[in-house]
Amino acid sequence: MNSHIRLNSVVFLVLMVFTLGAVSSADEGLTPGIDELYRIDCLGMLKQSIKAASISSYDRTGGNNDGFGGQYSFVRKEEGGLVLADLKGPGVIYRIWTPTPTDDVMEFYFDGEDQPRITVKFRELFMGNHPTFPRPLAGYGAGGFYSYVPLSYEKSCKVFIRAEKIQFYQINYANYPLDIGIKTFSANPDATEIKKIEKAKTLFSLAGKDISAFIAPDEGSIKKFTSRVTLQPGKTATVFDMKQPGRIVGIRMNPAEAFIGKNRDITIRAYWDNDDKPAINCPVADFFGYAWGEPATKSLLIGTSDDANYCYFPMPYDKSARIELVAEPGMNQEVSVEAEILYTPIARKKNEAKFYALWRRENPTTKGKPFTFIDTKGQGHIVGVIQQSQGFESGVTPFFEGDDQTTIDGELVVHGTGSEDFYNGGWYDVPGRWETSRAFPLSGCLGYKKHLGRTGGYRIMLGDAYAYKENILQTIEHAPTNNDILNDYCGVTYLYSMERPTCDFALAPVEERKVIDPQKIIFAVWWNTPIYSFSLRNATLKKESGKDVNNKDIRYLSMSTNGQAMFGLHSISFSCELPTAGTYKISLDLVKGPDQGIVQMFMDEAPVGPALDLYSADIENAPEKYIGTLQLDQGQNNLMFKLIDKNEKSEGLGLKLTNIICEKVE
Repeated sequence: MNSHIRLNSVVFLVLMVFTLGAVSSADEGLTPGIDELYRIDCLGMLKQSIKAASISSYDRTGGNNDGFGGQYSFVRKEEGGLVLADLKGPGVIYRIWTPTPTDDVMEFYFDGEDQPRITVKFRELFMGNHPTFPRPLAGYGAGGFYSYVPLSYEKSCKVFIRAEKIQFYQINYANYPLDIGIKTFSANPDATEIKKIEKAKTLFSLAGKDISAFIAPDEGSIKKFTSRVTLQPGKTATVFDMKQPGRIVGIRMNPAEAFIGKNRDITIRAYWDNDDKPAINCPVADFFGYAWGEPATKSLLIGTSDDANYCYFPMPYDKSARIELVAEPGMNQEVSVEAEILYTPIARKKNEAKFYALWRRENPTTKGKPFTFIDTKGQGHIVGVIQQSQGFESGVTPFFEGDDQTTIDGELVVHGTGSEDFYNGGWYDVPGRWETSRAFPLSGCLGYKKHLGRTGGYRIMLGDAYAYKENILQTIEHAPTNNDILNDYCGVTYLYSMERPTCDFALAPVEERKVIDPQKIIFAVWWNTPIYSFSLRNATLKKESGKDVNNKDIRYLSMSTNGQAMFGLHSISFSCELPTAGTYKISLDLVKGPDQGIVQMFMDEAPVGPALDLYSADIENAPEKYIGTLQLDQGQNNLMFKLIDKNEKSEGLGLKLTNIICEKVE
């Protein structure tokens, strides 16, 4: 081990605490509700709930009509509208989500009252304008609309919408014992409640910042343990080793660039209380929310910001704690890392569970069986998951239609409506929605790359944590129905457990962990491939569909030209992102027809492949027509195609293009 470790026992102060007041965990009887949104120091405490569950619009027949038709988007019909939830108390609604908000009026009735305490347009519930649902506790992005404002009720809560039809929705809630002291939501909160709401709003605005002051109890000061290590192939470097009771309240590792890569050959391991098996055992990049080897997460409790990885899940222990970074023998270079562990000498309390992080990969997934994040016995609660999904076919991602399902203590209590929905998104593969990497305090999209068949998301759970007393099974489907699409799924599950989880924490051999990039990549020009440029005049682009000579449906991008372009031949260039550099054979899926020209690929104003004559008396598909071979870079490459001439029989100089296919050959 080549490491240099030094202990820096200085008090770590955060000025923000002085403006909000220090947090305290002295009151272990935490009242469910708004406290759970800022009392992160209590995140490890066992939940007092009797049942955590969800109501959603999922297709009860097992199909994929999870809200499209609205048949399952209500509990019952009443005069004037639809009942979305009718819950018995005591309880708390923790999360409301939809990708299809409307301007219909939503009403919340508490404790059997005949008048609603909350009246709000469904859309306005998420926009931050209504006083009950302020930003950033409510928000929207990546195609979804969400609210984490806790709505508590002593006896009951009925959620009603004055509409004939709505589509997708999910409502997460928890039931509690009668004597727990839950008070029904008030539309006029007192000064104490307002102060709590402001604390939660402040915390939610700090994603990517140091929030250790919210993680540590105020009984002890925060101290910082700093270590600088050089990771060598086949060696283990200890970055934290404490042999006294306490709790970790923050982990920071930098530079984030040190962990970029597709090999997953550096592992983070954490051991509590002399356990010889790790409580955390993950590829370090995936633990911090990287996706396919690149930083991708920026949540409240875990992610990457300013070239540093961070984790603020509280990690209490009884006697000792050790954190290691393990470099696999085949790692091709040394890596230097600085690690900061923030901790405080306050031991785990009796009702606190220990923190665990489990990494799992199924490659391929199992036909007929969903991907399993975790299947364990014991008592505890799940507080987060991160998912990376890789299809085996470029250009399509139908596997992300799959629903999440949670079975707690033998009962299926959560049934979602689609994979991106679980991560507060919506409408994957639709421009302007779930299509790029997006980060929010408790959820986000890791990215959507249709041409790579790749997408994923993260979700952090606070009040909506999935609490279990005997066992829990957390899964997600990998197809619209029947789990019949095989693919490569990878997940990290963050949880608290009173005893060591019974699931297997062992990692697969490093060769089986690597990110696998597709060799044949399809860019769907007819749908959403970015256009870098096209002829500066006398050219028109259209997205079209129709039938070919065999009456088969076809969709394509059509370029129609006339006269002269400004700088020579008419041309169009597409931005094609590739996962690795190399030599690529390039082909086109084309549509031939009576008005098409002759197309050729160019690089640096020189032709680099054969000219393809697209004339045909009838409209017909021309799949995978080879047009050239190029040495291309990792990342964005601009591929240019020029209309160099036309067949003497052709009525025009056009180009109808469906897909660009890049197949790596070296």
